[in-house]
Amino acid sequence: MLGLIISILVVGIIAGAIARLVVPGKQNLSIGMTIVLGVVGSFVGGFLGFLIFGADAQEGFFQPAGIIGSIIGAIIVLIIWIQVRGRGASRRS
Repeated sequence: MLGLIISILVVGIIAGAIARLVVPGKQNLSIGMTIVLGVVGSFVGGFLGFLIFGADAQEGFFQPAGIIGSIIGAIIVLIIWIQVRGRGASRRS
């Protein structure tokens, strides 16, 4: 169980860091938030993989993805985060 948690965190930091490098603009995220971004992106990637390919039906649609799916999911989550945060900031100004 500890190995699974460590591997999810390692994939999370890698996917989150790559997503931050790919998406243009400045993101004020700490290392912890980058890990959270990657972990959430991994589950988003797993969900999208399930929807597109229908794979791993026994594990269900809420499952972690591999590194490529995690990166794609993290990019999607980061773009949504920037859009939501940007929209909220413009209302406050």
